[in-house]
Amino acid sequence: MQNYEKVQYSGHSDVILRITPGHFVTPHSHVNYYMDLCDTKARMKEARATGEALAEMYLASEVIDTILCLNGMEVVGAYLANKLTQAGIISMNSHKTMYITQPETNVNGQMMFRENNKHMIDGKKVLILTDSITTGGTLKTALDSIRFYKGEPAGISAVFSIATQIENVAIRSLFSLRDFPDYASYSHDNCPLCKAGTPVDAICNGYGYSTV
Repeated sequence: MQNYEKVQYSGHSDVILRITPGHFVTPHSHVNYYMDLCDTKARMKEARATGEALAEMYLASEVIDTILCLNGMEVVGAYLANKLTQAGIISMNSHKTMYITQPETNVNGQMMFRENNKHMIDGKKVLILTDSITTGGTLKTALDSIRFYKGEPAGISAVFSIATQIENVAIRSLFSLRDFPDYASYSHDNCPLCKAGTPVDAICNGYGYSTV
């Protein structure tokens, strides 16, 4: 898909969202835009700019111990943590530094932490970092996992989100429906694009897309 449009974040010209209109299938819904964040996650300049822009939304936070990265956001998470610690955001864990981690997902879709890394969640204030939020299904799983391992959600950070909170946990994003007012997400069994016979352009998830 080469017909994408680059949209720059108003607060930082190196934060770029690549969007393509069409008909796309995600794990939880059908959407009318594909938002390509692969370079954001992997290209150093974009990852750093994104992490630092997200950090600015949490400069008034008191404590963040762990950044839980979903959908390959670890590089962005490292820059986010670096910016937060430079700004004086403290952690209460014994090493006085932030953990950047990702969950393991089992065959039932549950997010797990093993004996050797669950200390990164247990008793910690955990900031969830993800790429985009539409239905919130993955976030609910992440919140359940944090609470199961006795952590405390400290917030949710995203590049793009159509929601502002989930389960009373605030979502802060760089891009929202204010930037894409015609963005739409439909359930798999009630998609007007499917009903109109519009072909599916690609199947998408946090790793990218596959054309069909």
